[in-house]
Amino acid sequence: MLTSFWNWFAIIVTIAMILACWWLLHWTKGISDRSEGEAEETGHVWDHDIRELNNPLPRWWLNLFNLTIVFALIYLVLYPGLGNLAGVLGWTEVGQYQDEMQKAEAAQAEVFARFKGMSLEDLAHDSEAMGIGRRLFGNNCAMCHGSDGRGATGFPNLTDDEWQWGGSDDDILNTIKNGRQAAMPAWAPALGEDGVKQVTEYVMQISGHQADPELAAAGKEKFATFCVACHGPEGKGNPLMGAPNLTNSAWLYGGDRATIMEGLHTGRSGKMPEFGDKLSDERRRILAAYVKSLGGAAAQD
Repeated sequence: MLTSFWNWFAIIVTIAMILACWWLLHWTKGISDRSEGEAEETGHVWDHDIRELNNPLPRWWLNLFNLTIVFALIYLVLYPGLGNLAGVLGWTEVGQYQDEMQKAEAAQAEVFARFKGMSLEDLAHDSEAMGIGRRLFGNNCAMCHGSDGRGATGFPNLTDDEWQWGGSDDDILNTIKNGRQAAMPAWAPALGEDGVKQVTEYVMQISGHQADPELAAAGKEKFATFCVACHGPEGKGNPLMGAPNLTNSAWLYGGDRATIMEGLHTGRSGKMPEFGDKLSDERRRILAAYVKSLGGAAAQD
């Protein structure tokens, strides 16, 4: 919001500019009122005999400028333009946006009414619903998960059967509505540098990679102390807590030795935003059905 000083500054400058334009036109009109043959010379001469004259502007051109001044005054009365003055129509960009959104929602209500009450399975087999779901995914999800849903480093692949938070209908709907927040703490202060190396080797071992057996044996004991509460005694994870399975090759940040050590040192705090306040219930259900149609979630039902 404008302070009182800047509010009056904007009003005064705006009105002053309009009055200055009016004065300029009035002064120019004086030149235009001269009779023919009274054109004033500017004193500029080229090629000895070509003189520059101060000829009057065409009257129709001056009248057009007068109309712009009249238009500006009418506009400033009707619409905001003079500091904090709202104009007699009370128009605002926010109000126009809200009106347009209400009209769009009303126009789309009939389309989405047909999908109300349909299961995700039925929606996934409806071509119109999947067309809408594809656009919803492209507008809200593709920037992280990719246009094909295969994800990237730090962003889950939605086309496989590894779901960190579960892939049932309720899980997907809950994820879209409320978002997810990862909470892998940094374990380096508790484990120490040697402990980080040992746990890394154990995780490498249970995920099927070549590992140092001596370090892995020591890491197993530390894993049971620090990691089992979330990842389980066998390292298979816990969807209720969002703890990933460490025994397969589906690694969100990468499963090489350096990346595992980095995760133990610094922790992980990936966040998926909630869409409950952005997408309506029908849109969230259609989006969830589209995610199921990508293939991975079906194995979780």
